[in-house]
Amino acid sequence: MAADIAFFLAPDDQTAAATRPRGPGRAFESVTCHFIEPDSAVVEWDMYFEAPSAELPPLEQLHAWEWPSWVTPVLNDGIEVFVLPGRLTRALANASSSELLELAARWTTRLKRADGDDMTDDDPLAILQGVARLAASAASSGSGLYCWSF
Repeated sequence: MAADIAFFLAPDDQTAAATRPRGPGRAFESVTCHFIEPDSAVVEWDMYFEAPSAELPPLEQLHAWEWPSWVTPVLNDGIEVFVLPGRLTRALANASSSELLELAARWTTRLKRADGDDMTDDDPLAILQGVARLAASAASSGSGLYCWSF
């Protein structure tokens, strides 16, 4: 489980990859959160928009889904930087408040099953709303939506 996560906007993969050592910091518009698995969260979100449902898909289906593309090498130091799929960025940018609410409830159920009382102290709906705002900015500016975690 990553301790520090930042979803952020960057103009391209190379610029996003340059954030690897210390994170995006204040140089990039971002939404931060803590103690989630960001890559599996992104997969959960992507699956939701492909087939909206309040029901959790089985873990086997989650693990078989297409995972995000890393823009930096995956090393044994726990730091990762990846780009969110374009279809997910577009879906988040166009999501209604009711879709975000339903997705947050579904994601919270997954987090509770996986982590129990140790799930993030952050508000999943607030995280999704923030990332959706970034997605809308990415769509209008031509930027990419990325995630840095440690």
